[in-house]
Amino acid sequence: MKAIRVQSPGGPEALRYEDVPQPSPAAVQVLVKVEAVGVNYIDVYQRTGLYKVATPFTLGQEAAGVVTAVGSGVTDPKVGDRVAYTSILGAYAEYAVVPADRVVVLPDGVTARQAAAALLQGMTAHYLACTTYPLKAGDTCLVHAAAGGVGLLLCQIASRRGARVIGTVSTREKAALAREAGARDVILYTEQDFEAEVKRLTNGLGLQVVYDSVGKTTFEKGLNCLTRRGMMVLYGQSSGPIASFDPQVLSQKGSLFLTRPTLAHYVATRAELVARAGEVLSWVKSGTLKVRIEHEFSLAETAEAHRALEARKTTGKLLLIP
Repeated sequence: MKAIRVQSPGGPEALRYEDVPQPSPAAVQVLVKVEAVGVNYIDVYQRTGLYKVATPFTLGQEAAGVVTAVGSGVTDPKVGDRVAYTSILGAYAEYAVVPADRVVVLPDGVTARQAAAALLQGMTAHYLACTTYPLKAGDTCLVHAAAGGVGLLLCQIASRRGARVIGTVSTREKAALAREAGARDVILYTEQDFEAEVKRLTNGLGLQVVYDSVGKTTFEKGLNCLTRRGMMVLYGQSSGPIASFDPQVLSQKGSLFLTRPTLAHYVATRAELVARAGEVLSWVKSGTLKVRIEHEFSLAETAEAHRALEARKTTGKLLLIP
């Protein structure tokens, strides 16, 4: 079968389209024939070596497809079930073996493409808005990269929970998408100082929470946007990691909270995974959570997909189709 392998960390050229043996499921594993793969920024971090993975490895952490074989001890899912999974390395391939307790069965009416586009980013947006800082009516939040894959879903879920959403984007086209997703106010950070704009839009009161996936270039100003006892949720670093940080700053700026969450800790148990994925996929099925798929690439075009993602010119989700 074909897979995208990384022999050593590097740029998009490190992605190799290779023949590898088709795997077989061991005990408590299932074999999934992959129909769609989600491209995520964590894939870039692992490809470049920012997040360490022992080489060589098959990249990718999110996919949807059909179960074609099960290992011993597996009673659910069954062969023929349509499933999706995330946070299991090896998705950039035609087949993947996955622990049975890490896959979720897709509801009728949700396609493999929708699932691969919604699972990781949808559950990320879900835990951010519903658990890390549970938004409520009267709250105001700032969503950086509001027209990105997570950003568009986060804007929808945040507004659904009654919060006022302020988004940051780089272009007017992206601003329109963020507004459609529920952002009441949108700041063009390429033309405006987002800190000054947030203070203006909130009449100097500040925000309850900042959802920051950008990191280095936005972190410090984001802290200045928070109200007393506000929360900085740093869940990504597309512009690079933040510099060394003195926790005393949090006290000086109003007894702020800082967290660096990751999805794995919010779907750590089978019950958490099924509940969070179930809610996200039910919203996708009903149309109340709209998934934007910007472009589909073949598996052989994975490097091109990574270049597009790193250029930060994308809106919504990129998929690979084996």
